[in-house]
Amino acid sequence: MAITDKIYVKNHRQLASQLDASFPKSAFSGATLDVLFTGDGLAKLDEASRERVLEFVEDFLDCDCQARPHCGHPQRKFVAYLLELRAQGLGPDAIVDVMGDDYMLYAYPGDVLSFLDDSVRTLEAAERLADVDGRETADEIRRKRRELT
Repeated sequence: MAITDKIYVKNHRQLASQLDASFPKSAFSGATLDVLFTGDGLAKLDEASRERVLEFVEDFLDCDCQARPHCGHPQRKFVAYLLELRAQGLGPDAIVDVMGDDYMLYAYPGDVLSFLDDSVRTLEAAERLADVDGRETADEIRRKRRELT
């Protein structure tokens, strides 16, 4: 299961009530993305919630794909966001706090830790393959892996 399947909307009930719409708690589920992307009811949200939702839309749902927001770009952008937070030195608990502050999203710190661990293991494997193959990308992969550890 991808980390984006384990990212949830904070204050879900409050937002659903304000939007007068039913949508899943999962931030990246199709129905949730539809509600946020169409933005028909965003004017109904209180100012603080509207700002966070609009920041989420601008940062993750902004692409030119015909299939947007179901093209996979929002999930890839969010994964990059999580990895960037880790590269800045934040641990799982702090990452959860920051994404809550930034976008009114939450996850369980253990899920974030698992994701980060899997990411480091994937980079280690890619690094070994690049070394064996003699590719110059091994140094770049090594640098990225070190940023996450």
